[in-house]
Amino acid sequence: MTPILLALTLAVVQQPSSPAPGTDSAEAGRLRRRIEERFAARVQQELGLTADQATKLRATQERFGERRRTLMRQQMGRRLALQGQMRPGEAADADSVKRLMDGLHAGRGEMLTLDQDEDRDMAGYLTPVQRARYQMMRQRFLERVNEMREQRRGRMGPGPRARPEGRRPGPGRRPI
Repeated sequence: MTPILLALTLAVVQQPSSPAPGTDSAEAGRLRRRIEERFAARVQQELGLTADQATKLRATQERFGERRRTLMRQQMGRRLALQGQMRPGEAADADSVKRLMDGLHAGRGEMLTLDQDEDRDMAGYLTPVQRARYQMMRQRFLERVNEMREQRRGRMGPGPRARPEGRRPGPGRRPI
């Protein structure tokens, strides 16, 4: 499983009582490893990977995984903070909104660079057809994870909200 899939899977399985958004609980970590193993076996079978290719793919995923998860957590924090700034009936802090928007743009650029670097690494041991099929499998999986997240969000209501950057509760303001 790719690191992005792992991060999204983690977001699906995290319980509301998790110590902090984006951190692994023991149960989430076990589930993530099981999903990773199943996805890796499926990828190896469907792409016809040799044992050497499968080993190299796992190494690539590990090498890029932590940075991807960190970027995703940062982006999620920025989006939550921006949502907090843009509440109807409350004046948004222009400086905070600008910082958050700049951070979102920079984060997307970092994620694109990371994806390109990862793809370049895979190009050293996967054929173009294998890489394309792998990307398609990853995209299908991402879509499924997003569906599951939406279903879960619908059942549980809105998740916990982070305090937006630069905003503190004050007179007439609700704590976030």
